[in-house]
Amino acid sequence: MAISEIGKNAVDVLQKRYLAKDEGGKVVETIDEMFRRVAGAVAAADGHYDQNANIQATTDTFYQLMTDLRFLPNSPTLMNAGRPVGQLSACFVLPVPDSMEGIFDAVKNAALIHKSGGGTGFSFSRIRQKGATVKSTGGVASGPVSFMRVFNVATEAVKQGGTRRGANMGILRVDHPDILEFIHCKSQNNDINNFNISIGITEAFMAAAESGQEYDLIDPKSKEAVGRLNAKKVFDLIVDAAWRNGEPGIIFLDRLNRDNVIPSEGEIESTNPCGEQPLLPYESCNLGSINLTKMLKKQGKNWAVDYPLLEKTVREAVHFLDNVIDVNTYPLEKIGEVTRASRKIGLGIMGWADMLLLLGIPYNSDEGAALAEKLMRFINDTGHDESRRLAVTRGAFPLFEKSTLAGGTPIRNATVTTIAPTGTLSIIAGCSSGIEPVFAYVYIRNIMDNTEMLEINPVLLRVLKERGLYTEALMKKIAKEGTLAHCEELPADIRQTFVCAHDVAPVAHTKMQAAFQRHTDNAVSKTVNFTKDATLDDVRQVYLLAYHEGCKGVTIYRDGSREMQVLNIGSVKGKEAPAPVDDSEIVPRPRPTITQGFTEKVHIGCGTLYITVNYDNNGICEVFTSTGKAGGCPSQSEATARLASIALRSGISVSEVYDQLKGIRCPSTIRQQGLHCTSCPDAIAQVIMKVSKYIDDGKKEDLKPLDGPHSVSAHKAAAVPATAGEIHVCPECGSAVEHEGGCVICRTCGFSKCG
Repeated sequence: MAISEIGKNAVDVLQKRYLAKDEGGKVVETIDEMFRRVAGAVAAADGHYDQNANIQATTDTFYQLMTDLRFLPNSPTLMNAGRPVGQLSACFVLPVPDSMEGIFDAVKNAALIHKSGGGTGFSFSRIRQKGATVKSTGGVASGPVSFMRVFNVATEAVKQGGTRRGANMGILRVDHPDILEFIHCKSQNNDINNFNISIGITEAFMAAAESGQEYDLIDPKSKEAVGRLNAKKVFDLIVDAAWRNGEPGIIFLDRLNRDNVIPSEGEIESTNPCGEQPLLPYESCNLGSINLTKMLKKQGKNWAVDYPLLEKTVREAVHFLDNVIDVNTYPLEKIGEVTRASRKIGLGIMGWADMLLLLGIPYNSDEGAALAEKLMRFINDTGHDESRRLAVTRGAFPLFEKSTLAGGTPIRNATVTTIAPTGTLSIIAGCSSGIEPVFAYVYIRNIMDNTEMLEINPVLLRVLKERGLYTEALMKKIAKEGTLAHCEELPADIRQTFVCAHDVAPVAHTKMQAAFQRHTDNAVSKTVNFTKDATLDDVRQVYLLAYHEGCKGVTIYRDGSREMQVLNIGSVKGKEAPAPVDDSEIVPRPRPTITQGFTEKVHIGCGTLYITVNYDNNGICEVFTSTGKAGGCPSQSEATARLASIALRSGISVSEVYDQLKGIRCPSTIRQQGLHCTSCPDAIAQVIMKVSKYIDDGKKEDLKPLDGPHSVSAHKAAAVPATAGEIHVCPECGSAVEHEGGCVICRTCGFSKCG
């Protein structure tokens, strides 16, 4: 393979995330060697079924499949095939039972999966509601949201070898008694930030929501109704929360189980972190995507779909993915057993928007949706045919006779097709992501010495140069405006065809998703992008349309709905769009000579912490701590206090500092009953807020001790939206990020929030 066929950005991503490195972090393999490594490791599975198999021929086929950039497997396969880790699956679903032992087994198993490079999906619907009686202890249950926070903290602690991060999906049934708490559990953008969340919607709930009727809340333990809510009001709360910051999404549980091929093994309760792969507990998703830009051929001056090449590619890809299941080293043996029993694979696509551009078809057209349905029907039918062909020599999946397919032609894989997000893979392939429209056609990218470099969609660049329309000034205008729609110097046909994500009406986004869903075994990952001025009714319309059009779920994102989001279009790295601002350096005011304040003694999990908060006429200006003779983390507490002091003297609001520190959890503290803080930083936050409240009230209110009968909650100020946990710019390279495919990705370095 000629390395020149892969773009510079793709080379950077491969070197940073995929190529093998030595103990010192030095890259020790080439891109060509990576593809040979993967092809050889995956092809070896042929020997499991035929001692005389020509494994070298299969290796060559798989190598050509990938190096032609016609197909790429999911990232863990590229990273780990033929290497010691050997874990090739993207995501897993783990059960969360209603017992302390079972919950923490799930936490442990999730940590092992994250360590191996995978993401995890959970349904928390089995956990009894907050306040329910726990007979074994005589206490009361804390509810599913509290345990989600435990999973979140565990995820935060796990590093995945520097290549992938822990990503989780948390799902709660809409009829769970704690559904209202769950809907709002991510209203603060720095809360539970290692989870995407979705509501598990039932058909009965949707019928009640449309008619304004009440519905039952069901006790997970007794399965009895324990309350009723108005379905329309709950649906409106879901819409409102999604409008505010994009979460929660929704999945239609009854539809997932309608297509559950092996209901004898249980109900589908959850999906992987991006919502496109419904799985039974302990199943894994083994995914790969066909690059549609390579599935075209020239007919005269025009492009057309090359169906013979597409058929060849689908068949080779199904063979590849079936082999992955056999050579995979699973993080838990139980996962290996369950995965091999159903042999589910998920063949999807990328480069859809680019294909439409080359064909001259607008993304937001009826013609585009019609082609989507035709194309996916062909891929799905061909994929199933190839799976049946494999079953002739390899046998059907072991649970075939217990499945809904029993009695029909044996098939190798219980499911064959899935449309997943392809953020990093599409960078390698040099195409648009998944089935998303192009987010923006021109970016401004910062390189060394603050030099600006234009990143231009290759299809647009080709068309403009062919028609003699390319100028650098025009590219900068497109980057600034984020769309071609207002560039009057461009011909109308180009402006109508080259639509970006925000040119596409939300209804058109949804109809495109539905078109692909009609011929996809599993589900379709897509983000419906809204402009900043979209209304609640706009979001409600999309949710209802997704329901009526047969989608299995829907995720939305309204531009700018998360505070302090850096504009993704027309912006230089790390900067918002130009506006009159004060560029002067922020300098904290000097510590005053004389202060007054309070020192509070707080019991923490490993001893005593003394917290001093001082203030002057301008407000709180100093925080410092000291520990008692027993235990504590003095250096950590001192660092927290110093940074809080600097922030407060620099004009950062008390509420903002409080919101960053509150609720941080330490095992030494949370495992002891009767304490009124969850960690040293949490205690510091509470005392800061208490003193601030005292100052704001004109010193009319006496301070109450944190450990006394009057807890700090009586003095807690209203929380304000925080942004520390939300991703607005790439945390690795500082470039703008995009919301697509139910996830957040950086097109510059390949960072993905979902791993």
